[in-house]
Amino acid sequence: MTKSFSILINKKIKKFNKVIHVDGDKSISHRFFLIASQACGISKALGILESEDVLHTINSLKKLGVKILKKRGHFLVYGNGLSSFKTKNKLSINCGNSGTLARLIVGLLVSYPNKFKIFGDKSLNKRPMDRVILPLEKFGMNFQTTKKRTMPIILSGSNMPIPISHEEKIGSAQVKSSIIFAALNTPGITKIKEFYPSRNHTENMLKYAGANLKIKKINQHNLISITGQKDFKSFNLSIPGDISSAAFFIAITLLGYKSKIKIKNVNINSTRNGIIEILIKMKANIKIINIKNICGEKVGDIIVKSSKLKSINCPKNLVPKTIDEFPILMVVAARAAGISTFSGLKELNKKESPRLNLINKIFKQVGVKTKLKNDSIKIYGNPNLDLKKSYKIDSMYDHRIAMSIFCLAQTCGGNFNILKSHSINTSFPSFLDLMKKIGAKYESI
Repeated sequence: MTKSFSILINKKIKKFNKVIHVDGDKSISHRFFLIASQACGISKALGILESEDVLHTINSLKKLGVKILKKRGHFLVYGNGLSSFKTKNKLSINCGNSGTLARLIVGLLVSYPNKFKIFGDKSLNKRPMDRVILPLEKFGMNFQTTKKRTMPIILSGSNMPIPISHEEKIGSAQVKSSIIFAALNTPGITKIKEFYPSRNHTENMLKYAGANLKIKKINQHNLISITGQKDFKSFNLSIPGDISSAAFFIAITLLGYKSKIKIKNVNINSTRNGIIEILIKMKANIKIINIKNICGEKVGDIIVKSSKLKSINCPKNLVPKTIDEFPILMVVAARAAGISTFSGLKELNKKESPRLNLINKIFKQVGVKTKLKNDSIKIYGNPNLDLKKSYKIDSMYDHRIAMSIFCLAQTCGGNFNILKSHSINTSFPSFLDLMKKIGAKYESI
């Protein structure tokens, strides 16, 4: 684990014109290892995000008997097909800070009657697991957990899991993926009716690998059908940059002075690009060029220039495809002209921290006017926001909060001490180095 540190910032970033690559997509990196572990043969990936979260996924699979190697920049996963984990009773799996790993790996354990203990760090152990426990119980899994249905949990699968029909109304890719993984190892056809489309990297990768998964559009919903116990072959993957990571560089450029950035080879999957759609509605100068399809994912280069931004009444239908980017999006709204409104954000308080409540608290601390009501927030933007005081910000070990406040400090001034910033390494290890490359000044202590 990374040693704890804070970030000190007391100078604004100067104008810049840079070309960068951001780290590989975290969602796709997780899913590569999990899906490749179920494939037949050796799967290979280039561009894996080597963050703490993804390393926990690698280590968890190794505990389950999966051979994983790194050779000449590529990761190799030696898959032995479905239900091929080597398990023993009372095996413990440490998920660290990764909600994706915690919720997805339990689905892969559906056909193992052994007992497993799943746990994480202090932050992850507070996050809800009932959203995956309830549908997985219908497959025949058993769970022992706290009254709040949080980790640590003791679970066991079934010798004879049964397929289910599930209505996914949360808009959670983690829930959907966990059910899909359980379905792969269950005889018969499992069906998922998706009411609110969420990121679809699991479906894309499984289809790319040749798994028996079908998707139909029925009215406004997706119907996903998975035929279980049908082996699929190994595959090779090239992983693009993460748009959630690119978002911080998009924001710091938009809010900067006469600046420009080109971020190459970024995943612009239509279930993930909500932040681009919202920023363009706010009159951001953003263009995407060199668009192509790579390994089932849409990829392009994003060009951004400093812009005079307008407020937005954010459409609720864009929330599921922007959920991870709202902290930095709200920083942008604090500098836009007018009052921005974001609603339908209850999922934000179920992340690494209660993000909606925390960003509201931080804005109050630095003097940005807001109105918070239930799962909605109004942000009173000020294009001339110029902070002068000293601020000690508790990021509550939330990587996206820490990086968002970093961008606020770089573009709005003031003396900032961002506590618990080591959480950045869970998702974006090169963040600080890339910020230094474009001219950001800071000190780590």
